[in-house]
Amino acid sequence: MPGPRTVTAYESLSPEDFDGLADGVVRLDDAGIVLAGNPAAASLLGVPVGAMAGRDFFRDLAPGANVPRGYGRFLAGVRGSGVDANGTFAFDQAPRPVRADLHMVSAEHPGVHWITMTPVADGIGREGIAEVQRRVRARPVDASQCEREPIHVPGSIQPDAILLVADATLGVVAHSANVADAHLPVDGPLIGRGLDALLPASFVDEIRSALAAGGLAEGGFVDRTMRLPDATGEPFLVVCHAHAGRVLVELEPVPERSDDFGPARSVSTGVAVARLRNAGTVAEVAAAAAREIRSVTGFESVLVYRFDPDWNGEAIAEDMVPDWSRSLLGLHFPASDIPAQARALYLRSRIRFVTDRDGAQVPILADARLDAPIDLSFAQHRSLSPIHLEYQRNLGVNGSMSASIIVGGVLWGMMIGHHRRPHYVRPAMRAVAALLTDAFAMRLQEVEGRLLWEDQQAHVATQVRLVRKLTQSNDFVDALTVGETTMLDLFDTAAAAVVSAGKVTLMGTTPGPDEVLALRDWLASTHPSEDTSFVTHALSAQYEPATRFADRASGLIAVFVDDARDHLLMWFKPEVPSTVSWSGDPNKPVEPDGTAVLPRRSFERWVEERRRQSTRWASWKAPFASSLAQVVEGVVLRQRRMIDDLTGLLAEKERLLEQKDVLSREIDHRVKNSLQIVSAFLQMQQRQTEDLAAKQAFAETSARVMSVARVHDSLYQAENLEEVDLGQTIEILCQDLSGMAGDGQTVGIVTDAKVMVPYRKAVALSLIATELVTNAFKYATTAAGTARVEVSIYGQDDGGVRMRVCDDGEGLPEGWAERKPKGTGLGMRLVRAMLDQIDARLEVSNDPGACFTVYA
Repeated sequence: MPGPRTVTAYESLSPEDFDGLADGVVRLDDAGIVLAGNPAAASLLGVPVGAMAGRDFFRDLAPGANVPRGYGRFLAGVRGSGVDANGTFAFDQAPRPVRADLHMVSAEHPGVHWITMTPVADGIGREGIAEVQRRVRARPVDASQCEREPIHVPGSIQPDAILLVADATLGVVAHSANVADAHLPVDGPLIGRGLDALLPASFVDEIRSALAAGGLAEGGFVDRTMRLPDATGEPFLVVCHAHAGRVLVELEPVPERSDDFGPARSVSTGVAVARLRNAGTVAEVAAAAAREIRSVTGFESVLVYRFDPDWNGEAIAEDMVPDWSRSLLGLHFPASDIPAQARALYLRSRIRFVTDRDGAQVPILADARLDAPIDLSFAQHRSLSPIHLEYQRNLGVNGSMSASIIVGGVLWGMMIGHHRRPHYVRPAMRAVAALLTDAFAMRLQEVEGRLLWEDQQAHVATQVRLVRKLTQSNDFVDALTVGETTMLDLFDTAAAAVVSAGKVTLMGTTPGPDEVLALRDWLASTHPSEDTSFVTHALSAQYEPATRFADRASGLIAVFVDDARDHLLMWFKPEVPSTVSWSGDPNKPVEPDGTAVLPRRSFERWVEERRRQSTRWASWKAPFASSLAQVVEGVVLRQRRMIDDLTGLLAEKERLLEQKDVLSREIDHRVKNSLQIVSAFLQMQQRQTEDLAAKQAFAETSARVMSVARVHDSLYQAENLEEVDLGQTIEILCQDLSGMAGDGQTVGIVTDAKVMVPYRKAVALSLIATELVTNAFKYATTAAGTARVEVSIYGQDDGGVRMRVCDDGEGLPEGWAERKPKGTGLGMRLVRAMLDQIDARLEVSNDPGACFTVYA
């Protein structure tokens, strides 16, 4: 490094010599505020010399260093015996960012520290450009070339972690090149050493046990926050998983204090989940999820991105800071933006954070005898594709998050966070973001499932009426086309046709008979005999003659009735001209000179006008049409079948109506199970943490989640799906709370029989009961560890409910309502919120212990 590097040398320089240093040098106080800096530092930081003083070096001038291995180590030195740390960080400059080696050291005078910045000539940001240029030279535009990129074996990790890779015997076979940052308690090469020589024995034993039990495979992991036995005492989050026959251990430096990287946000997952549950539509749930996750992570923008059947994406919800200049809400994105192999990886490894897009990727050094690259599919700090990073650069995004929204085992969409500068999210907040994304997916499944069921039920009833007509008629064409209920009513279409033995029967505004017969011939000749149905919303794209009647039949469902294909049922939808707003032109992957653009550079709003397309058919409609065709086949072949076949089929269709309760119960059962899993996860976290406040927070959140689960359990067992037996639900809930409390803490309950309340009120009252009983255990327990809580529930003459929760403690002190809560006060805030939600009131008295009476 040119120029003087020692503290003494810097402090003894004249102002002229200091300004003439080739390296960038800044002087900071204990808070990281710049006291002075030379022109070379200003050039690296991209600010005028006079604009450095008084600014926060880490948060404002060099946000890429605002991470535990940068600012965290600076703070540790300030709090300890002095700053002495190094690291390579990126500075965002135009036209391309630059990287520099930072050396941080304390001055001789207290409260003064120096940072030396030496540029690194490593071609930052050019990796993606070089890869793009290589692909252009190698072959013309190919939509599948991104899908062939081996993104699961990048050969490197992000710079904010250290990676150790071991074989099944826990012997190290590879490690990241920055392993010295972990200050492991060994000298010399690590290849061949056992993990027990590098990590605490108790943690290695935990790894060995989990590995033997299969608990580390396919997303399973063990983790622990620890201080390794070295001179620095730096805390690390150590996460271990197994994949492809190898054991991978990631060591990530973490903050010493929760407020080292901004204010420590108080997060109530119970309240956040309650907000998701209160949203009634997909749009409302998505907007609430984006809002809650941005609040937790601090990203400048969080959007919900939904895939369509062709894997194009659409931003359906977005929450962002006021000065975010590029809203993506309502824009569509081509499937090539997230290629197939990336989607497959998102389905397995569900969440990914990138603190600094331009951070130097750390290569993995492996034993030369390894026969395959290290598979990082499940590694939390796997480096991203250079083309993906270039895509983010083109989009103007630096720090980012992507979390998979998985509904019914299918990748429904993505929860995406964007930040214009590097952005560090603490591990605890990452875990909350993952939990909220999963809660959003569960609520989404519930909302979409109910909407789908309601939509299908009307059509099931129509199909039952059609089947009844078919069983009473010898002419299936008349049964489907004449009368009060026809095949048009099955899918709410305005046009349909039946082809039977060469005769065409038309309903509504359709193509002509000859056009229908020609279409029938095309379907029969181009589709294998086992494909009895055909569905499209863009018929002319597959059958060119359809352009002549696109105004009447751009959408088509067609189902052959019999193996000979003499009989055909058809439903038509007319053309619906529409526009789609894309983020950039999806049909222009090349420049004017014909060279490929990978990734694309334009994200400006581009409006596509769509013609010769109808609205899409719901996915369940083609199977419904096939089901009706099977019934028609029974009529056509009535001579060869007994009338009981159709009677039995009618009974089967009528049973579909009865299955509404069964399926609704199944939804409630699955939601209950999912919430119990969340509760179990919170209890596990409670057991693992040693912080008493955190233990209490986890316990309270678990109780809130369990209260909602109990309501769903009651719905699952109830005869009436619209109402819940509140007494039974609260009784089981109290048993759960008593089981979670101490040995001397008990709950008694008295309730009227069959106190039935609507589902919404049951959820609110269950949450209120949970808070009141939990508070009673917390504040009424005697020194001997005993407490008795009595809960009573009675129906009122006006149809309301009276719920009373009393403890045997000393009662509430005078003026308790105006006093500042001992804890966060979240419990009573939640109680008041639930009271407002169901328009209930609360009375409080001492009798002699504290008594809370809710009238709802």
